[in-house]
Amino acid sequence: MTDPNQPGRDAAPSDEPRSRRQRALSALAARLPARRRNLAYLRLWSGRLAFWGGAIGVGLLAVAFAWMADWFGSQFSMLVSEFSWLPFVLTPAGGVLLVWITRRYFPGAEGSGIPQTLAHLAAPQAARPHPLLSLRIIAGKILLGASAVGAGFSVGREGPTVQVGASLMHELHRILPRSLHISREHLVVAGGAAGIAAAFNTPLAGIMFAIEEMTRSIETRVSGLIIIAIVLAGVVSQALIGGGHYFGHILIASSTGDLLIWVVVASLACGVTGGLFARMLIRTAIGWKGPIADFRRNRPLLFAACCGLLIAVLGSFTGGAIFGTGYEPTRALLEGDGELPWYFFAFKLAATFLSYLCGLPGGIFAPSLSIGAGLGHALAQLLGDPDNAGMLLVLAMAGFLAAATQAPITSFIIVMEMVDGYSKIIALMAVALFASWISRFISPPLYMTLARRYLPPEPVAPPAPDAAPATGESGANAKGGPSPGPR
Repeated sequence: MTDPNQPGRDAAPSDEPRSRRQRALSALAARLPARRRNLAYLRLWSGRLAFWGGAIGVGLLAVAFAWMADWFGSQFSMLVSEFSWLPFVLTPAGGVLLVWITRRYFPGAEGSGIPQTLAHLAAPQAARPHPLLSLRIIAGKILLGASAVGAGFSVGREGPTVQVGASLMHELHRILPRSLHISREHLVVAGGAAGIAAAFNTPLAGIMFAIEEMTRSIETRVSGLIIIAIVLAGVVSQALIGGGHYFGHILIASSTGDLLIWVVVASLACGVTGGLFARMLIRTAIGWKGPIADFRRNRPLLFAACCGLLIAVLGSFTGGAIFGTGYEPTRALLEGDGELPWYFFAFKLAATFLSYLCGLPGGIFAPSLSIGAGLGHALAQLLGDPDNAGMLLVLAMAGFLAAATQAPITSFIIVMEMVDGYSKIIALMAVALFASWISRFISPPLYMTLARRYLPPEPVAPPAPDAAPATGESGANAKGGPSPGPR
């Protein structure tokens, strides 16, 4: 028989409730980390979905901007073809109205928008009277930029789309969970790059624009954000606009015998012309003095009307080719159907300069490509080689854009992707690099220099207190005595 005094039989009933409580507490402790993990995953994926939605939103805004600008531009061209006197009324009046609306309701939306984005990245916490990136900027940039094209001003929509994309991503940061550890500046870079990619329908150019112009050096984590944003924005753009190239599939037929001569000539012409163009833009934006500068500062609306009138005069000498972005005459030249005068590039450059001078929302990317095509057209006539005019046009487009922006890699990739010019990549690369190098002797970098207007002034250091009079040998030195240094 078993001994009834053994302790094991009495201890079992008292240990059973305790073991149940321990098992319950252990199960609860095991479920808590799982709930925390699920909550963390939920926040992570909600943040990712919000970011992907923002990138898709950049693509939709770029497409809407493109449709509006193209529609306004086509309406203007149709009216001008019927009423040749219309630009002399509509362009000055449109300039007055758009400048007044910009200054009154959308300060910070003037110009390209790339300098504003760079200024925000350089000093994101700086106190400014008006934000450079906001939902208000998005509305003003799209509505006023498309209206400027519809009024006949020589502006583009690609640069403004950078500020639009950066503004959308800037506002998106408010709803992203902090657990993602994505800074607002990284989102701004991704939004700007996605904007330029969707506007031109050139994904590679968007990546290079972010690296070359917006950040100069990029981290692996940020580059991943940029690529995701560009892919999503590009998918939306291609789905709504089409999967073709910006100027369609242009066949660039040329022989390779004189390719070196064309590269040298295009590099020199585009480097000098583009450098002077960038210097003119910088000079009139920063530190410009004189009676014309005083007139623009004191009477901005009347100044805009005068600029609009001058643009109308230039348009009358080119059959209206200098109005708007310049897409149609550029494509006509690339397809060999354009009958433009040799001085088209000079008049287009002057119209773009005057449009920028007004302070209207609008960029210079598309007009610069048109100026470059016109310059290549003039060089082909000068060299007497019409059979290879298409090659000279493409080289000059890449060269002038690289010289004006001093972003050679972005420039030749944009042109290469726009005209399907992969077979001419070496020539495009050479012209872009040489033209940009020549431009640097004439002008500082355009966008980085213009961004200084939006940066807060640097604090002035107080003057150092006067040093106390020294004695001995140092005192003799302070009074002008010989220095005991090495001879």
